[in-house]
Amino acid sequence: MNIRSLTRGDGVLIGAAVVLFIASFLGISGCEGPASFCDQFDSPNSWEASPLGWGSFFLGIVGAGLVVASRALPQQRKVAGLELGQVGTAFTIASAWTLLMWIFEATSAGAGLILGLIASLVLAAAAVAGPLVPALKAPLVGAPRPQTPQPYGMQPGQPGPQGVPGGYGYPGAQQQPYGGAHDASHGAGHPFGAQGGAAPQPQPQAAQQPEPQQAPAQPASDFAPFWFAVPVARPLYAEDGGQAPIAELAPGTWYLAVEQRGQALVAQTQDGRRGVLQDTTGIQRG
Repeated sequence: MNIRSLTRGDGVLIGAAVVLFIASFLGISGCEGPASFCDQFDSPNSWEASPLGWGSFFLGIVGAGLVVASRALPQQRKVAGLELGQVGTAFTIASAWTLLMWIFEATSAGAGLILGLIASLVLAAAAVAGPLVPALKAPLVGAPRPQTPQPYGMQPGQPGPQGVPGGYGYPGAQQQPYGGAHDASHGAGHPFGAQGGAAPQPQPQAAQQPEPQQAPAQPASDFAPFWFAVPVARPLYAEDGGQAPIAELAPGTWYLAVEQRGQALVAQTQDGRRGVLQDTTGIQRG
């Protein structure tokens, strides 16, 4: 379960479920009568009235758990052909409806019944409006800022193999320009058979061959890999153009964009899988 994929709507669901659980242990009936009688009156809670406890309070708590689980799991699970979120939403609505009927039928509603009705109404509203209201779709826990990865997995200025400081291909290396001067002590840059440190004999002007024209350098791509996060869960498709999603990007998690294809991005997940993110609207760059 990815905790960072939870939204503010899920936070409202969890809070309302906690309140509903607490209300189930409070008295469901009020007292109307003389003070001497009410002092001795002991109101039962919802679990002592089994149809109310198991048919309303427990139904709402389970519904909230199913809705939150359906949004936190990486893949949707189904029960009798219905997604967990749909079943959980139906449970929360049924809980609010039955508690409302208990309020209408009660002669004097107690604190447990009133608080339970309020919590169940919030549960049902959050379950229905969570996927629709933008404020409730925002991530519950913000993702930490990612650190920029160093190329080749090394730190800047780190020595190369066997203590060689900054050899070719390592960060911090002092690269020699192509065709530039070389160290004469190693005999580099001299014709075959020449002694180290001896200058090559100049060739006659007529014998020199004209240098071939070099092809113009191709402009380098201006794309650089960057970290990003999606505002809502979005599918990741295969790079070969297949329409079946290979993974789902969850909000609150940072992913690495390694290539750009028009408006789409080639993203890499935390487990190393690569795919095409077709919908890049509203993404947050790291």
